[in-house]
Amino acid sequence: MVTMGVILASNVPTQAALALTDFSTSDGITYTGSGSGSQIIPDNTPVGAGYSINFAASGLNISDISITLNLTGGYNGDIYAYLSHGSQIAVLFNQITGAANSSGFDITLVEGTGNSVQTATGTAGQVLLGTTFTASQDLSVLNNSDPNGAWTLFFADLSPGDTSTLNSFNVNITTSAVPEPVNVALGIFGGVWGVAAFRKKMKCGKLKSEMAG
Repeated sequence: MVTMGVILASNVPTQAALALTDFSTSDGITYTGSGSGSQIIPDNTPVGAGYSINFAASGLNISDISITLNLTGGYNGDIYAYLSHGSQIAVLFNQITGAANSSGFDITLVEGTGNSVQTATGTAGQVLLGTTFTASQDLSVLNNSDPNGAWTLFFADLSPGDTSTLNSFNVNITTSAVPEPVNVALGIFGGVWGVAAFRKKMKCGKLKSEMAG
């Protein structure tokens, strides 16, 4: 198998086979970007297939991410995938080992350090089903940043043989409002008050000294 490094998002070709839905911002604080249809992931090449979804909202901060994927065919041990936003990138899986001979995914990837998809076990020729896994690289690396702008979901098949097909995906982002810098403001106010109080004490001390003289 090929050992794969990071493929830069700027070099990813955008594919048009899947019907993409931009992130919904209508309800709650969880936003979903999705794709449905079918796209064959090119076999035995790092060129792969990339999908761009845009997020348009202001004053938000990422607090949690999960991804649901449905792929069929091919060999899971051949597939490399990542999710990126701006300069941040999280590798989802990189030619997984235990389920290398299984065929396709129907899984959800979540944040944390639990059961990693990278070492998941699967049955040869069968789809890796339903279980929730953590990604090869913790998705939390994308937290605490502004979600605005383009996101890229990328897949590549890095070994020759049967091809894999991406049928659908969902990228779910939970956000919170960016807090006002209260602590900083209070710190500045406290600093100003402290200087004023110090000057007052100095002035009083000077007056007492003059009266004593």
